[in-house]
Amino acid sequence: MHRNPLLILAITVQGLSYRDAAFAPQSRAPHTSPHQTAPEIRDRILALRESLTVEGSDAGADTICAYLAREDIVVSRTTVWRVLQRAHHITPQPQKRPRSSWKRFEASQPNEMWQSDFTHWQLTSGQEVEIVGWLDDHARFLTHLTVHHRVTGKIVVETFTTAAQTHGFPASTLTDNGMVYTARLARGGRQAGLNAFETLLRIEGITQKNGRPYKPTTQGKIERFWQTLKKYLAQHPADTIADLQNVLDQFREFYNEQRPHRALGRKTPAFAYALIPKASPAKPSSPALWQVRYDIVDANGSITLRYAGKLRHLGIGRGYARTEVICLVNGDHATVITHTGEVLGEYTIDTQKNYQKKNT
Repeated sequence: MHRNPLLILAITVQGLSYRDAAFAPQSRAPHTSPHQTAPEIRDRILALRESLTVEGSDAGADTICAYLAREDIVVSRTTVWRVLQRAHHITPQPQKRPRSSWKRFEASQPNEMWQSDFTHWQLTSGQEVEIVGWLDDHARFLTHLTVHHRVTGKIVVETFTTAAQTHGFPASTLTDNGMVYTARLARGGRQAGLNAFETLLRIEGITQKNGRPYKPTTQGKIERFWQTLKKYLAQHPADTIADLQNVLDQFREFYNEQRPHRALGRKTPAFAYALIPKASPAKPSSPALWQVRYDIVDANGSITLRYAGKLRHLGIGRGYARTEVICLVNGDHATVITHTGEVLGEYTIDTQKNYQKKNT
């Protein structure tokens, strides 16, 4: 049909004169939108959002961008955010404090500092348990993560040495002021000696750092980590401690090896941990040489230690009979301490004798 009849028809239908029609506003929308997000990319963004949420992982715009990049799909964080907003998956929060205002600190090398803390969790059976973790400050690499009925000073020493046997001792540690980590605030801050963990650090030349009381942001990385972990655990319920430990093992592999970390430029913690040389204590020794034993002093005032294929008896004193102790063994040197960190004796093992006296 010729253009003029079409114009006449339009004017007639709308009840306009041809003069009015000439001045009617026309749509300013472009005929095409070359920069519009392709439907298949939009669908992939929403699918990733759903799958990451279901498995209890981070599902923000940055994380989704990182996963899309692994699929060779390059989109901006803003594009992902807009897709999620239009699909009503997120709500803008302009009142939140901008990240640019945060004060950050970060160790310059792997193993320069490990952060540790423990948190509470409830099994589906209703049982309350505690989870302890050790996190590298530089790489956010999780060196240890286990669940226990209750975290004690003994467990702190045990988990720390277990992690060190695989990853080496750190140059320093950062924890809160819980009694399992330090006795410095015991007795109202008066001198109370060292606990077992502090004694081990001093023996190894490891610097101990403690956050200010009632200021958990000093240990911000491990505190933030608990949020990530609990979000994951909420999607993977466990009925027993053994079940929960299996979930923690799976999470640790996922967190270290697969999950892109925002603070690491969306690299994985395992990548950052292996990228540059590791720091070490002021007087490093091989963690493989360490042996940590838990014992009870017998009625004769001694404990036993298998060394060089034979049982040795370490004399402590009858006054300590029935006392629970920790024996720290490094090479031919042994140190026996209580759970409060009191040193009961130091020994240099003489392979020619079964009974070992304290060093004088």
